Amino acid sequence: EGTPFANHGKLSLDGTDIVDENGEKYQLKGLSTHGLAWFPQYVNKEAFQTFRDDWGANLIRLAMYTDENGGYCSGGNREQLKQTVCDGVEAATELGMYVIIDWHVLHDLSPKVYEADAKIFFDEMSKKYKDYDNVIYEICNEPNGGTTWSDVKEYAEDIIPIIRANDNDAIIIV
Repeated sequence: EGTPFANHGKLSLDGTDIVDENGEKYQLKGLSTHGLAWFPQYVNKEAFQTFRDDWGANLIRLAMYTDENGGYCSGGNREQLKQTVCDGVEAATELGMYVIIDWHVLHDLSPKVYEADAKIFFDEMSKKYKDYDNVIYEICNEPNGGTTWSDVKEYAEDIIPIIRANDNDAIIIV
């Protein structure tokens, strides 16, 4: 009974384990939206409720690609993409689900390419959702093509403090 968030509350880390508000290990299970610029019609409460109720999902990942066709940093409509992220966060929250705001790096290969944009985006999102205990930030999904761990680490060390300044205890995925 109850929603995932109602039953488990704010998540945190215990070492490398995700734990619920009672300190019990908790497994996130869910779906990704794929590219928000390409399939915004699937970001809605009805779809998320089906995933939760029929598929057993407790999490939705809002995959915002940065450099693909219509990507956030490559000619996409930034305001519309941010609104789709916000719509997804609100739908997941209303359904008592956890939600990942995903800055999805793929064709840009390295998170350093659009780091300035990521700083602005995560500052805005973490200010907006600082009081949402179900929001998780994924700052660099799928770096590839020769990107080094030191590049990812340097990027993370630049982005994480921006989020922490607004939302000091949210889970951040690198």
